[in-house]
Amino acid sequence: MTEQPAADPVTRPLWPALIHAVRGRCPACGQGRMFAAFLKPAAACGSCGQAWDRHQADDFPAYLVILLLGHLLVPLMIEVNGALSIPLGVQAALWPCLALVLATLLIQPAKAAVIAFQWSRRMHGFG
Repeated sequence: MTEQPAADPVTRPLWPALIHAVRGRCPACGQGRMFAAFLKPAAACGSCGQAWDRHQADDFPAYLVILLLGHLLVPLMIEVNGALSIPLGVQAALWPCLALVLATLLIQPAKAAVIAFQWSRRMHGFG
């Protein structure tokens, strides 16, 4: 009978990691800062030393934000257009500005969540 390798004793729970990351904190310890700049993750956590330069988030956070904003804004646009009589020129300025503001607010938490997910599942060099 072949002996199975022992499971890694260090667990990485997903939900606490996501909550810490979305708040801009290190998913590993919850203390250090996740980002050195707006969308540039810190090279390593200042508190626990976990390296964050191994992530491969690539374009996935942007896809998530686009998908989320599309599902939020399109029904909102339809309802507002049906309920109110807003001139087309106002709508042409309102919706793109709202989409830009919301995308700017959501992109950093989305990137943090993707990196935290990769870390918690030991993906892309986080093993």
